[in-house]
Amino acid sequence: MAQTFVAAGFALIAAIAFAHAECIVADPTPTPLNARTAPNGRIIATLDNGQAVTIIDHADDEQMRAWVYVSDPETDKPIGWVFREFIVCKGEAR
Repeated sequence: MAQTFVAAGFALIAAIAFAHAECIVADPTPTPLNARTAPNGRIIATLDNGQAVTIIDHADDEQMRAWVYVSDPETDKPIGWVFREFIVCKGEAR
């Protein structure tokens, strides 16, 4: 039982640190990154490489791929859901 609380505590700390992270788009392809209404949802916007974003939520799809919900860091306006692997945040090694 104690291990469950410890694991949950670390998950909560990680989620808090993860939220509102300073990040940029780092898509290895030459095309813009698609932003969607939901993980695997309809495309609603595109993001250019190097564009600054803020992560405001995260989820895994049914295939256990990580997605993040991002916003514009200047306006705080939500943009959409993108693949987490194409986002690099401050302090992360790539």
